[in-house]
Amino acid sequence: MLKLGHKNLTTWEKSLELVESIYKFCDKLPEKEKYIIIPQLKRAAISVSSNIAEGYARKSKKETLRFLDIARSSLVEIDTQIAITVKLKYVDEKNINKLSETINHTFALLTKLINSIIQN
Repeated sequence: MLKLGHKNLTTWEKSLELVESIYKFCDKLPEKEKYIIIPQLKRAAISVSSNIAEGYARKSKKETLRFLDIARSSLVEIDTQIAITVKLKYVDEKNINKLSETINHTFALLTKLINSIIQN
C-alpha cells in the first residue's frame, strides 16, 4: 500500500470507521433492499474516504477542497439514506445513535479540515 499523507489524517481514519459502521448497519436491513438502499449507502460511505484520499493527492488547493466538499456531500447523502430507513421503519431511531455519532464526528472533522485548508 502507498504511504501517502492522507493516511495520517484523523479525518480519513474516522471515515474508514464510518465505512465499517455502514457495512454493519446494512447487514441489519431487509433483504429486499439489497439492490437499492444497501449499495447506495455502501457507495456513499466508500466515497467519503476515497474523496479525502483523492483530494490529498491533488496538486492544487482548489482541487483538494473540491474533493473534500464531495466527501462532505456524501456524508449528507448517508444521513438522508439512514433517515429513509428510519422512515420506512427498517430501524428504530434509538438504535442508530452510535452510527449518528460517527457520521456527525466525521462531518465535523471534515469541516474542520476544509476550514484549515481555506485559512492557509
